[in-house]
Amino acid sequence: MENQSPLEKLRAKRAAALLGGGEKRIAEQHAKGKLTARERIALLVDPDSFEEFDMFVTHRCTNFGLDKYIHPGDGVVTGCATINERMVYIFAQDFTVFGGSLSKTYADKICKIMDMALKNGCPVIGLNDSGGARIQEGVDALAGYAEIFWRNVMASGVIPQISAILGPCAGGAVYSPAITDFIVMEKSNSYMFVTGPKVVKTVLNETVTNEELGGAKVHTSKSGVAHFIANSEEEAMLTIKLLLSYLPSNNLEDPPYVPSADPITRNCDVLNNLVPENPNKPYDMLDVIYPIVDDGEFLQVMSNFAQNIIVGFGRMNGRSVGIVANQPKILAGVLDIDASIKGARFVRFCDSFNIPLVVLEDVPGFLPGTMQEHNGIIRNGAKLLYAFAEATVPKVTVIIRKAYGGAYCVLNSRHMRADIVYAWPSAEIAVMGPDGAVEVIFRKEAMAAENPKAVLQAREKEYREKFANPFIAAERGYIDDIIEPSETRFRLIRALEMLANKKDSIPPRKHGNIPL
Repeated sequence: MENQSPLEKLRAKRAAALLGGGEKRIAEQHAKGKLTARERIALLVDPDSFEEFDMFVTHRCTNFGLDKYIHPGDGVVTGCATINERMVYIFAQDFTVFGGSLSKTYADKICKIMDMALKNGCPVIGLNDSGGARIQEGVDALAGYAEIFWRNVMASGVIPQISAILGPCAGGAVYSPAITDFIVMEKSNSYMFVTGPKVVKTVLNETVTNEELGGAKVHTSKSGVAHFIANSEEEAMLTIKLLLSYLPSNNLEDPPYVPSADPITRNCDVLNNLVPENPNKPYDMLDVIYPIVDDGEFLQVMSNFAQNIIVGFGRMNGRSVGIVANQPKILAGVLDIDASIKGARFVRFCDSFNIPLVVLEDVPGFLPGTMQEHNGIIRNGAKLLYAFAEATVPKVTVIIRKAYGGAYCVLNSRHMRADIVYAWPSAEIAVMGPDGAVEVIFRKEAMAAENPKAVLQAREKEYREKFANPFIAAERGYIDDIIEPSETRFRLIRALEMLANKKDSIPPRKHGNIPL
């Protein structure tokens, strides 16, 4: 090394840094079915576009003999690159170096690229694969985590933040991904939890595996922590790329325009006969969504969690839209706690990043019962109400069938400042369903009659004629037009184009107090 020229020294040091924790550790990583940090970056970004920073950074800890183990880069690869020719900033945790554990210098590297992303208005992508805080560093490691958390919060709603969980993510490490906008979890090797199985066993005497406690399936179907599940790391990278294609780089830009040959005037004739005549019979709301978006392309978010509501991204005439839709084939499309939280978070994201909202409504109300009430359906249902009321992006609603009670108000009704409200001829807008309504209104009349059932049936027919159609609401001006289902795509595109230059604001304030 002493006789080497400066250029040779540079090349040698760079080669050492590129090896991370060494060939043995890389082989162990591959044996687990996992890629290295740099292999993951190469899969994600445009070829030869990655510009790495701080390759030669090393930790400065001397506790417990840690100074005898020095690896250039210190366990995280950071830098910038392009994805589909758009600039992004990336950090990829390197499990081959100290198990990917976080030191203060490691955190400083991440904080540097987060600061750069914020200054330059570019998304941040974190590829997580870490054993948590580097215990030998004590409070320095905790300080590093806190510095990252603070930046996550400052960047929230300013630049998109996306996390991929590709290995362990435990303890304090979980909170950075939790603050980001979207989490993609690899199916086989990833898990997230605050306390691991050993602690759970000690404290609660409960035996549980990593997968059962915090695996990808758990977090995409039960907890709602993660938004996407990927069958492989390659699929995880493709998911991130696809997601980014719908998003602007920052909150001052519009989403990217993607030209489509799909005609604006294309009729969706299949929709004319989609809704069953029996109002209690389900259908699949995805059969409404796919025909109306460009080229039938729809990226569903959190598809395995709270399936009674659908949220996701599509395009209409080349422009990104966020779609929120009830799913009648799951719990009749009712709003419950999980659905309300899922919908509210998505609405607030779209509003943060100038993505217009399209609501497809078929909702019988909020889910009743002690379980929902005791767990806070009032507080949590109000989150969705708050999100729609606060949103200033273009907001268009199509009432497909049921729009009952408070759920009608919450789901972007005219009274919540929806810009345009359409209804299909099958729309029913009322305080509650006909059965329940006549029981309340005409109970005394029925009780006094010789044939109570006949009275209730007659009154139910009267109620249906009055409210099981959209015409009363249209007469009041609460609905802008009653449209043929086959024209839904064209009418939505025309409405969104009309609203393209919408300017709206909310009263000046530090921030609202959403009912968390």
